[in-house]
Formats: sequence, C-alpha cells, structure tokens
Amino acid sequence: MNQSAKRVNIVQVKLVREKSLLYKERHIRSPDDAYNLISEFLGDVDREHFIVMCLDTKNQPTCIQIVHIGSLNASIVHPREVLKIAILSNAASILVVHNHPSNICDPSPEDLEVTERLKKACNILGIDLMDHLIICTNNFKSLKEIGVI
Repeated sequence: MNQSAKRVNIVQVKLVREKSLLYKERHIRSPDDAYNLISEFLGDVDREHFIVMCLDTKNQPTCIQIVHIGSLNASIVHPREVLKIAILSNAASILVVHNHPSNICDPSPEDLEVTERLKKACNILGIDLMDHLIICTNNFKSLKEIGVI
C-alpha cells in the first residue's frame, strides 16, 4: 500500500499589536499601579475577564492581553494560554488580573488553584509571576499581599 506524502506547514509565530494605551507612570511599582492601568484598559465589563500583563526587566509593561472571557462568575484559564504571550513577548515577569463582576474581591478556590498552577508553570519557564489581582468596581485584592504568591 502506497501512502501519499504528508504536507508540513512552514510557519512563523508573531505578536500582532491591535492597539496601544499610553501609560504615564512607565513602571509597575505596586499592586495599585497595576490596578490603575488594568482598570483603564478593562473599563466596565459585565463578564469575567482574565488578563495577562507582560513586563520587562525594569517592570515596565510591554503588552496586555485578554486571555479569556468567561461567564458572569467563571473563567477557565490554562497556564499555556497565559504564558504563550509571555514567551512571545520575551517577558521577564507577568502579572495576571481578573475581575469579579459580583464586586466581591475574595479569591475563590478556583482562583487559588489557577494561581498555584501558574506559579509552577512560571517557575519552570523562568518567568516571574509578580502578582494575581482580583479587581472589582472600586477596589481590588492582591494575592501576593495576602500571601498566596
């Protein structure tokens, strides 16, 4: 039996800039800085958004990507999706953020599990997980500040 040849695609992977946002502070020095930038980026949304912010070695944000848009109260996030943008952008570190449309900033068991999985994956790849923020309308919670990271 003669099998036909298999065609293999030759590809190139690139980041594509969709738009940009002017960030006057230049550096992320605290969870407050990250909250202010992401709040400006995210605006007022009615569903859960999981976002990754990539930073260079000087903690300057280089890019932001919405990794997943969930339902009213859930978002399924895989480390490979979060870290894909970090690898492509040569990020030294990342900061992840998601919102709680319920306006209750306490982390759920799923939030804690995702953070733990991200910590392990980042450690393997040599990318620092700076923080995981849960944001609400007028406040936020830093998982680093409460000792999860």
